[in-house]
Amino acid sequence: MGSAKKQHFRKFNYQDPEAEREASKYANPIPSRELILRFLKNKGLPLTREEIADQLGLKDEADLDALRRRLRAMERDGQLLQNRNQCYCLINRTDLVSGRIIGHPDGFGFLRPDEGGEDLFLSPREMRALLHGDRAVLRVKGVDHRGRKEGALVEILERNTEQVVGRLYREGGVNFVVPDNKKIAQDILISDSCLGGAAHGQIVVAAILEQPSKRNRPIGRVIEVLGDHMAPGMEIQMALRSYELPFEWPREVVEEAENLNASVDLGVDSQRTDLRTIPLVTIDGEDAKDFDDAVYCKRTSKGWRLLVAIADVSHYVAPASGLDREAANRGTSVYFPEQVIPMLPEALSNGLCSLVPEQDRFCMVCELLISQDGTIYRSRFFDAVMRSHARLTYTQVAQILSDEKSDRLKRFKPLVPHLKELYALYRALRARREARGAMDFDTQESVIIFGSARKIEKIIPLVRNDAHRLIEECMLAANCAAATFLEKKKMPRLLRVHEGPNDEKLADLRIFLGELGLALDGGEDPQPHDYMDLIRRVSERPDRHLIQTVLLRSLAQAVYSTENKGHFGLALETYTHFTSPIRRYPDLIIHRAIRHCLLGKKANSFVYSHSDLAMLGEHCSTTERRADEATRDVVTWLKCEYMLDKIGEQFSGVISGVTSFGFFVELSDVYVEGLVHISSLRRDYFHFDPVRHRLEGERSGVSYRLGDGVQVVVVRVDLDERKIDFDLIAARTKSRGRSRR
Repeated sequence: MGSAKKQHFRKFNYQDPEAEREASKYANPIPSRELILRFLKNKGLPLTREEIADQLGLKDEADLDALRRRLRAMERDGQLLQNRNQCYCLINRTDLVSGRIIGHPDGFGFLRPDEGGEDLFLSPREMRALLHGDRAVLRVKGVDHRGRKEGALVEILERNTEQVVGRLYREGGVNFVVPDNKKIAQDILISDSCLGGAAHGQIVVAAILEQPSKRNRPIGRVIEVLGDHMAPGMEIQMALRSYELPFEWPREVVEEAENLNASVDLGVDSQRTDLRTIPLVTIDGEDAKDFDDAVYCKRTSKGWRLLVAIADVSHYVAPASGLDREAANRGTSVYFPEQVIPMLPEALSNGLCSLVPEQDRFCMVCELLISQDGTIYRSRFFDAVMRSHARLTYTQVAQILSDEKSDRLKRFKPLVPHLKELYALYRALRARREARGAMDFDTQESVIIFGSARKIEKIIPLVRNDAHRLIEECMLAANCAAATFLEKKKMPRLLRVHEGPNDEKLADLRIFLGELGLALDGGEDPQPHDYMDLIRRVSERPDRHLIQTVLLRSLAQAVYSTENKGHFGLALETYTHFTSPIRRYPDLIIHRAIRHCLLGKKANSFVYSHSDLAMLGEHCSTTERRADEATRDVVTWLKCEYMLDKIGEQFSGVISGVTSFGFFVELSDVYVEGLVHISSLRRDYFHFDPVRHRLEGERSGVSYRLGDGVQVVVVRVDLDERKIDFDLIAARTKSRGRSRR
């Protein structure tokens, strides 16, 4: 750093701990956040912006404007608070807490602190001035009757909700929009002049003109009419807006995608390997449109040589380009029933980066040498050009592997030896996976089948065959190799992390298992193989579904992180995502890191710093959860719509969840979930036991437990609330140790 910049900080009579960082980022650096915080702490009293500028020696207009923006940003981030006298003061972490507001459908809410720790409860009265997603500073005012820390609003740092999607109502001469996002419990008032042509009952998007206050509800204006409540595809249009999913492409991104060089030419000086004669094939579902991975397997003297070729997205999407910024913003593709919101424009996802048959495509290849027992003993990565020799489906591959004779499969005859070797390799990899104790729960997913006008014909289970598992094992192997490769190169990297159960969940799990006469091995630190040993021991029990569900719920959610905490579920010490850069942004980052190494560059010159990757990991984990929640919401809507004409019908089901207000039942042949409310359980008072996952009658001792079989009748379907209500007809319950109906 030059002497002029050092002198710039020296005149404040404070040593700026981040002077070098500020000088590298700004031509005319001002005091860092760290210096401002330390300065105010030493002063010990609130100061105005002018006083801060004067005492730090900032005088010219550019410096004063930069200081104003920095102080405002520190306010938004909860580092400072501006009081009513326009003075800036430090937030005392003992008395004041900053964080994000989490709303609840019943009107109350919570503040999730920026620095972690226990959430603060907010009463409905305190929530009047807030909306879900806002950032605020609260004062800890005490503890409520349930022992929760309770907060009082001090300052709103940042408003997060600019518009909502919901249903428009007109009652008593008053117009209001009921938000589809149930975490926003306040209705949005709409004046007659701001209806935008919308009619009662229609689904609309309303912009917030006035945010709520302690006395007034939010006021809005209709900016878009989506259509009638039950219009085909309306559930997806609502989810896109409720979850703020980016679904429209900026013009410059579309132009950038359209202007990409579509020629796939090796050129004279190309470092790419020509794999076009190698019979690489894609294996996907029948309805897949983006083919981003292809495989090839050959027997060797020691075992097998496996090639996993992945579409070379990083060749087309440069860091910091418009395409890259939009892909990072989206984070992931979102897969709704019969509709995809892609992470990349179709020119890439279904075009240049889709490994369609008989078309030359750039790819990045992971070559794996695997021994007879499924051990990967060598791997390498290289750039290549390939040509897919076939687009196969899981069903077709399963038929080929089972030696079923089919005329329509004859065209794949040249590929059969290669597929047979893939299957032999899969069995070796699978045996290795089981030997290390990786988890493999038998979960059931469902598929919605549509008829004309997007009406649901039926809901069927998704059947997984060996072709699904074969591709899964190949992708796991490539992902492991990518993580190991970058670790050896000491590269900054974004890992897929899955932590084991925490102490509290483990204690609850052991109590639950003890009630069933079972135990989880492993002491205070159970490993994945301990979970799988227990699954095998209960495989013949009628309550195995219950036990598996509780075991699953004891585990944490997988996230993206720069910290290597391993992957508990897969029983791996290090793991990352490499195989889907078309639909997952973390995979694209990993491709860039690998190419950085292939070009012989040093780790410290990588485009992403460790802190950059840490922030991207948090962002991508958030976009992944957002996509999951939006998809779940759409599927729930569709299932509710499917059940609208089935009120009064009886079904068999299994208790899939137990709460203090009742229990949820999943219908056995329909794969739809609904609630049996506690108020419908007559002739007794029922108490909720969260550890044992059951409701137990006070006088009768009758209990309703997770996994119990029941018969119910459909009594109510509420599409707006995404709720289905059942009444209990009969159940296999227990009463003081005796089975009874």
